[in-house]
Order: sequence, then structure tokens, then C-alpha cells
Amino acid sequence: MADQDDDTILREREVDEGRDAYALDEGLRGELKALVAAGDVAAIDALMEPLHAADIADLLEQVSDGERAAWLGLWSKGIDGEVLSELDWGLREEVIALLPEQVLADAVRELDSDDVVDLVEDLEDEQIEQILDALEPADRVAVERALAYPEETAGRLMQREVVHAPEHWTVGEMIDHLRAHKRDLPEQFYHVILTDPRMKPTGYVTLGRLLSSARKTELREIVEDSFRTIPATQHEDDVAYAFNQYHLISAPVVDEDGRLVGVITIDDAMIVLDEAAEEDLLKLAGVGEESSLSDRVIETTKQRFPWLFVNLITAILASLVISQFEAAIAQIVALAVLMPIVASMGGNAGTQSLTVAVRAIATRDLTRSNLVRVVLREGAVGLINGAVFAVVMGVIGLFWFGNPMLGAVIAAAMIINLLVAGLAGILIPVALDRLNIDPALASGAFVTTVTDVVGFFAFLGLAVLVLL
Repeated sequence: MADQDDDTILREREVDEGRDAYALDEGLRGELKALVAAGDVAAIDALMEPLHAADIADLLEQVSDGERAAWLGLWSKGIDGEVLSELDWGLREEVIALLPEQVLADAVRELDSDDVVDLVEDLEDEQIEQILDALEPADRVAVERALAYPEETAGRLMQREVVHAPEHWTVGEMIDHLRAHKRDLPEQFYHVILTDPRMKPTGYVTLGRLLSSARKTELREIVEDSFRTIPATQHEDDVAYAFNQYHLISAPVVDEDGRLVGVITIDDAMIVLDEAAEEDLLKLAGVGEESSLSDRVIETTKQRFPWLFVNLITAILASLVISQFEAAIAQIVALAVLMPIVASMGGNAGTQSLTVAVRAIATRDLTRSNLVRVVLREGAVGLINGAVFAVVMGVIGLFWFGNPMLGAVIAAAMIINLLVAGLAGILIPVALDRLNIDPALASGAFVTTVTDVVGFFAFLGLAVLVLL
């Protein structure tokens, strides 16, 4: 028995350690604060040296404004392009303003063109110009061309540094070319893109196939079946979907004439997917699609106020329904006790259906072809859950208030509201999507209104008909 207890404790400890495996050391901030106060730059260097750029960015986001300014005042040379890329967008402008001009110039020169575009597109014009001035002329042209594409398109997402070769080359010619131009290669790439004489992509070869094939093998003989091109004007959500759907590692980007202009790699596509999921979550919660822990009080207040105001309006609508039954509530006080239960259960059921629907719309799993089946499923789920909880609440109503008809009323209201909640949770986001309104942004308010109004009206209306 003791051995089993020890094994259980050990497993729990391993789970806890795994959960915090990549968390920053809690004492790191305190140690950094002490070193900054002492002005010990060498010790700060030693403390930061083993940290990944993402961890340094996290630390910059966790310290206070004053600590951040003091830290960068001493250790600004330690901030490189990777750290800037990892920073939360809301903090980049502040950090860039704290960096000396030469440090900033050295940092952005390290980055690929797509990372520079991601860095500058949310900054003020003055800071954008400062960063562009730090780039080499060829790199500046590449970034400016990418910025010329509309926001949230493949043209903004792609990097201009592309490894390509004529489709008639052999493996040996390609390997010799890579070795001769190693300084011009991107820091990371996964495919060699084959092009025809008009610079139109015709296929690509993975580095693994390239290195494992004989030198005399023509590149066109070892191209991958997964090859597909991405239009530069395609929305980044569609790009990310293609990467996820077709298991792409990288894909060439083409202009309106089909000519190669860049390449998108899986890391960029996954960032888009992650940001899209995060935005949907924030929108559903009504806290703004770009909220972060580094936002200031006034920014956070502005983001949340509109949705709190919308919730106030929906609450007033629900209260107007309740006000129509004042006399009934005055005669049967138990109604006031029980009616929040009906509305709350409906709201939770609607949120469950809504969350599933919004995610299915985002991943393109919910389509016209399966809409009816999904609606019927959600309606059935709502009806079954309503029936189960109707029995539970009917029994509670009977024993709590000693009135079997009151138990029957709340049971019937529970069935009605959970059925309506399931249908509203799926139909409202679908309708908003058809109207080109972001379902993640607006569905919550509508579903809450429907479940509250229907829940109160069904419960109080049935009570008037049956009990009075």
C-alpha cells in the first residue's frame, strides 16, 4: 500500500513538473531586478545568455514599465531581431522606442523579410521608416513590396528569400549551386522550388529527397505530389487552412501572372492558425480580438466597454420580459427563485452549441451540405438534455415548494429553453456568417438574448397559464 502511495505521489509530481516544464523560473524576475538595480551588465548578460529569444520576450512582457525601461537602458545590445519578433504586438512599439538606433538597425538586419514585415506592419509611420532605413537597399525593396499587398494576405505573410532552380537542373547542379551561394540562402527552408523560363513554379523537391538522390537525377523526377501554389492576394486564413488541410511544409507564392514572388513556410502558417483561434476565443468572451496582458488600463477599458454595453442592452430586454409578469411573481414568490435557473441553463447550453459552431465555421467543417444534419443533432441534444434536467428540476420543485404543478412548469420551461438554446447556438452563427459578419464577434450577444428571453417567457408564461 505504501509503495502504491509513493508511486501515486511520484506520478503527480511528474505531471506537475511536465506542466511547468517550459515556464520561466519564478525567481528570474527578482534576480534580474536586483542586477538592474546594481547596474551589473555582465551579470545580466550571464543571466540572459542561456534563455531562448521567446523566453526573453516573455520576461519583457512580465516586468513592469519602469523595470523594462531600466533593463533595456543597461542591456539594449542584448535585444536582437528574434526577441523583437517574439514580443507581443502591443509591446513592440514601446520596446523599439527604448532601443538605440544602431541596436535596432543591427536587430532588424538579422531577420528574414517576412519577419520584418510582421514587425513593422502594426507600428507608427515614423517607426516603420526608422526600421526600413536600417535595412540594406535590396531588403528594403523586398519589405516595401510585401507591405504593398493588402493586410492579412499571403503577400504580407510570405518571405521574399526563395531557393529555386530551373526545372531541367540535376541534383548535382542544385547541390553545387547551394554550396556556392550559401551566404544568400534563407536561415531556414524546406523545399527547392522548380521554375520554368517564365519564373512560374512547376513543382518542388524536399531537401531530404535532394540529398538522398544520385547527382545525375533530374529534379523534375523527384518532385513532391503535395505541390500547390498560393496567390499573393489570398487571405491568410485560407493559406493557413491549406497548410493544415493538405499537410504542407512550405508553398510558393505567385503573383497575378503566376510568377514566383515568395514562399510561405509552415511556421508562419501555424502562427496564423494560432492567432485565429486566440482571436475567436477573445471575441467570444467579448474582450477584444487583440487583448493582451501588456495592454494599459485605458486600452483594456476601451476594448471591453462596447461588449459590456451590449450585454446591458440584452439584460434590459430580458428584464422587460420579466416586467410583463410582475403580478404573477408577486403572487408566487417561488417564480423569482426558480426563473434564473431556467435562463442560466439555457445560456450555458447555447454557449456550448455556439462554441462548436464557431469553431466548425472557422475550420470549414460546417458547410451547406451538412448544416441540416448538424442542426438536427444540436436540436436533439438540447431536447434530450432538456428532458433529463426537466425531471431533475421537476422533482426539486416538488420537494422544495411542495407544489407538483410548479415542478411541471419549470420542467416544461427547461425543455423548451434547452431546445431553443441548442438551435440558436448553431443557427445564429451560421446566419451571421452568411451575412459576412464574424460569428465569433457577434453570436454571443444574440444567443444570450434569445436564451434569456425565451427562458423567462416560457417559464413565467406557463406559470400564468397553469398556476393562476
